[in-house]
Amino acid sequence: MHVVAEQKSVERDQSLAFTKDDFLQHRSFRANLQASARDLMAAYDSFPRVARLVASHQKWTLSQAIYALHLERDPEHPETGITTARLLKFVHETGGASRNTAAAFIAELLTYKLLRDAEGGRARKKIRPLEPTEISEGAMLRWFTSQMGTLDRFDGKGRVQQVENNPALFQRAQPIAARLLLSDRRWSEPPEGVATFVWTECGGLLLDDLMSRPTSLDPVDGKVWVEANLTDLAAHYMISNTHIRRIFTRAQDAGLLGRPADGQRGKFWLSERLIDEYCDWQAVKLAGLANGFQQAELQVSGDP
Repeated sequence: MHVVAEQKSVERDQSLAFTKDDFLQHRSFRANLQASARDLMAAYDSFPRVARLVASHQKWTLSQAIYALHLERDPEHPETGITTARLLKFVHETGGASRNTAAAFIAELLTYKLLRDAEGGRARKKIRPLEPTEISEGAMLRWFTSQMGTLDRFDGKGRVQQVENNPALFQRAQPIAARLLLSDRRWSEPPEGVATFVWTECGGLLLDDLMSRPTSLDPVDGKVWVEANLTDLAAHYMISNTHIRRIFTRAQDAGLLGRPADGQRGKFWLSERLIDEYCDWQAVKLAGLANGFQQAELQVSGDP
């Protein structure tokens, strides 16, 4: 089932029920955020090829936009849904990427067989309707379900069970949430420390991984200590040692992380600034997802 909902995906005159402060002020926020990061690591292990491909923030943004277009497709109009032109329009409206970057990303997804020609679509000059392949659909649903599980940890509203019982909720909620987040500069333009990681290839995965490791994200003397072997991380995320060391060096130069004074290998500290920025940024995402799901519930409950 696809959803013809682009024109009503985001009711901009409707007040949004959830704010980032609702999450930041929750007594278990940081523990829940770490559990969410661990869920994302498990999702990576289930779909490593897809997760690695969208592990920079820009590509994550594009992948969410692409899937939103897919779910908004009107079966009666085969040229709706994913086309390069419609993606370019989407990212132009939200400022998510340049034309060349968006077109190159679609080409990359086609090459890796994560997109294909849409069933029933008619390729015309400059128009090529596309759709996700099964592995892309599985990866997006896995990611979305993990995020609904995170929201459930805060308020116990059973979103995961609702999505399992009624797939229309996912099909409505993902486009709404994507448009809310991609149009919100607090999310689309990450804070400087977070950006040091997430604007690089696989940097988003690395940051989530680091945040998932300590027993607590509450700093002591301005630091949280983690154990991490860079060679093992590079192998796990299928990136070069040079690339991961470049990311860590840049972060270290910015004071975002560091090594112990005795030079002990495999141990790093994360700065209070980086953790605070990560928490604030993730709270924006959670509010967007919660509002998207709530709006989807209202739409589905109003269906005949």
